[in-house]
Amino acid sequence: MAETKETHEEHDTSTENADDSNHDPQFEPIVSLPEQEIKTLEEDEEELFKMRAKLFRFASENDLPEWKERGTGDVKLLKHREKGTIRLLMRRDKTLKICANHYITPLMELKPNAGSDRAWVWNTHADFADESPKPELLAIRFLNAENAQKFKAKFEECRNEVDKQAKKAGTEKNDSADKVAEKLEELSVKEENKKSEKKEETKEKTEEKQ
Repeated sequence: MAETKETHEEHDTSTENADDSNHDPQFEPIVSLPEQEIKTLEEDEEELFKMRAKLFRFASENDLPEWKERGTGDVKLLKHREKGTIRLLMRRDKTLKICANHYITPLMELKPNAGSDRAWVWNTHADFADESPKPELLAIRFLNAENAQKFKAKFEECRNEVDKQAKKAGTEKNDSADKVAEKLEELSVKEENKKSEKKEETKEKTEEKQ
């Protein structure tokens, strides 16, 4: 009987150990943090172009100026849905850190890089890749000549669209200035007429008195 009791106790003990090994306690977090929505400022823009490429900048500040790689990733041309502005944006793979971010302007021109048929060079007066705007000489290289030509075609299309917008805005501004000038001229004519009428009235009164 004693042996049977010991065996039973051993069996109970092994079961308890088995329960302990399968026990998976779940702890609720002390502080629950709400999910944060991260905005990239691309939400209000339409993607006109997207293609993988490698970007370089010309480090003119060095003692020996040279081309330095800025990163590899997708280069995009984005148009703002309300403002109509178009910018070039490029982020590095994985880290998504910005390596190029500037507006397309009417004077921007893509030029071949060292005779390569798959690379382009251009100047920008205000690149915001490092948050604070600064002028940069940039170069971009694509996988092949076909991709490079697609980028060039879209880039120039965007540049022409921006140029038309600028000219239209300038025309509207001139029209507005002309309208203001016309109104001022009308006011000055009315003032002159009023002065003439007052002079006539004064003259008539003087003659009546005489």
